[in-house]
Amino acid sequence: MSVWIINGSVWDKASGSLQKKHIRLEGEQIAEIVDGSAAPDTGSAEVIDAAGKLVSAGFIDMHVHLRDPGFEYKEDIATGTRSAAKGGFTTIACMPNTRPSVDTPETVKYILDKNASEGVVKVLPYAAITKNQLGRELTDFAALKEAGAIGFTDDGVGVQSAQMMKDAMALAESMNMPIIAHCEDNTLVEGLYVSEGSFSRKHGLKGIPNESEAIHVGRDVLLSEATGAHYHVCHVSTEQSVRLIRLAKQIGVRVTAEVCPHHLVLSDEDIPGFDSNWKMNPPLRTPRDVEAVIEALEDGTIDMIVTDHAPHSAEEKARGMQLAPFGIVGFETAFPLLYTKFVQTGKWTLGFLLDRMTADPARVFGLPTGRIEEGAPADLTIVDLDSERAVDPSAFASKSNNTPFGGWKLQGWPVATIVDGKIVYNESAN
Repeated sequence: MSVWIINGSVWDKASGSLQKKHIRLEGEQIAEIVDGSAAPDTGSAEVIDAAGKLVSAGFIDMHVHLRDPGFEYKEDIATGTRSAAKGGFTTIACMPNTRPSVDTPETVKYILDKNASEGVVKVLPYAAITKNQLGRELTDFAALKEAGAIGFTDDGVGVQSAQMMKDAMALAESMNMPIIAHCEDNTLVEGLYVSEGSFSRKHGLKGIPNESEAIHVGRDVLLSEATGAHYHVCHVSTEQSVRLIRLAKQIGVRVTAEVCPHHLVLSDEDIPGFDSNWKMNPPLRTPRDVEAVIEALEDGTIDMIVTDHAPHSAEEKARGMQLAPFGIVGFETAFPLLYTKFVQTGKWTLGFLLDRMTADPARVFGLPTGRIEEGAPADLTIVDLDSERAVDPSAFASKSNNTPFGGWKLQGWPVATIVDGKIVYNESAN
């Protein structure tokens, strides 16, 4: 069935501006893109009028937690993918810290099969580097790749053994697969829950030091150089990590990196008190670190934006800052938060933000999506850039609402999401 998206505004890289276009979808592909100056002959096709709205390639999130299997009370594949679609995401990559861990081909198959029957966006599963993510024994990389895993990570914990990480990188490189690393030295973080900075000093707390992240980044950059592996750094949050990644890229190491919206817009000085919705891992760092990761994203040291969508139940987050689990949800606030804070203020162009959420993650991970071109997958997001409203956690499609952004007034909300030519989210229909 043909679908025409008419009168939408598409970012044109050549001119650095929005251009009116009509886009025809045929099946699962973009079949035709025509100038928007004249009305197209839509015939009997379904028509979506995107007048006054942005039409973007579907957003890509390469770091999410769907909590399925094992923690479905927090989130499951059905609710998680609907939350992603509401946020404008068409492709997401889920982390393996589930129960059981995604360390067998059967668990990879479970995720893919369940998404095929219950999900609404594309889900790409990562598999664990080590069995049960315990850091003691490598998983069967070949079998996991064959089952559909797109990379290997023990996200949620850092691989503490340098030899284990080196072995993992060498094996992954031999299979042309990436290693995605949660960088955290456990000896520096045990029992701690906020960053070393103004908040910890104000409240007399021992804080998580920046070097807890950067030590693993430095170690793993050297291991990547030694093995030739593609090494991808999760949720970069410190100035020291940025310096190491920048240097590694300059000397030709195959390192890429990501950053989360909350580390771009919040510092430890913003934490209002012992509200566990402000507890995340990595923790909110100092204003200097925030400036460093923004600069790194702008100069290409950091390649992409991810959400690290990490849902938890209200009961878990009610345990207080010290005992509650780390993490916040991120799908439904990511684009309006960054559009409001960076594009509306003139710091970034719209095209810059879109690239970091579409083309760049596709480039780094070799995905066919992330572009509006004839023949490309029909994965598209329609955004009302003029829509302004307050974040209402009670309206999230996610099962969880653990966010520090409740009540924030933001602009630029996704209103429709299309995956493989099928409308999977439509604000006007909800």
